[in-house]
Amino acid sequence: MFFKLLDTGDGERLEQFGKYILRRPDPQIIWKKTLTAEEWGKANAVFDGEWKVVDMPREWDIEVLGLTVELRLTPFKHTGIFPEQEEQWRWISQKSGGLNILNLFGYTGVASLVAAKAGAKVTHVDGSKPTITWAKLNQQRSALSDKPIRWILEDAIKFVEREVRRGNKYDGIILDPPAFGHGPEGETWQFNKSLPRLMTACKQLLSENAKFVIINAYAVSSSALTLKNLLVDMNLGGHVEYGEHVIDDKLSTGIWGRWEAIH
Repeated sequence: MFFKLLDTGDGERLEQFGKYILRRPDPQIIWKKTLTAEEWGKANAVFDGEWKVVDMPREWDIEVLGLTVELRLTPFKHTGIFPEQEEQWRWISQKSGGLNILNLFGYTGVASLVAAKAGAKVTHVDGSKPTITWAKLNQQRSALSDKPIRWILEDAIKFVEREVRRGNKYDGIILDPPAFGHGPEGETWQFNKSLPRLMTACKQLLSENAKFVIINAYAVSSSALTLKNLLVDMNLGGHVEYGEHVIDDKLSTGIWGRWEAIH
């Protein structure tokens, strides 16, 4: 198991990534801890505005669904992976074989690598050059360098609208939009304002035999119903699911929506 939620409480979460235990703040956790202070004190690293490392490297590898992924203690308390998306990755792996997939806001590339390993041709788009470099590293470490992944450093909306003008099509689209962000040329992304425009363009990118659209979202004020309604608005027929990203029925970390064609 690459991840385990050990405990939550009093504004913190205690998690195990591979063989290392991390202690991170989470303001939504307003209930009490279950484990003792001694057990919480066993963390290998603690985030308190910055990482305080007790006994571990700042970069380490874990195995995820047959992939080798490098994790890091980043300045923003993240590690480079959102383990609650494991169910989505498994779903993508089952559905992506032989498809042409677009992954927007692709981050460190796990979804792209899962799809490529399943036999998909992938276009991975992200606005951060360091993050794309990290994703390429994960591709190499996972021995998938021969897989057809196209890495694009660009603002998501600019890329998608240009692809529409070019007449390019995709069989599946994955989106992990942030609440707020900037593109490589200073473009501003605001979730509630920018996502509807992006979804309108994404609809035009779907092929006649399109199979799915997946949206994941974190740190937004919207509910999962927002994503469901956006997908329904695309008027694609098929089936729409939606819900929360939940870890062990203990911690809600984000929301998701998913459209799947019924052929």
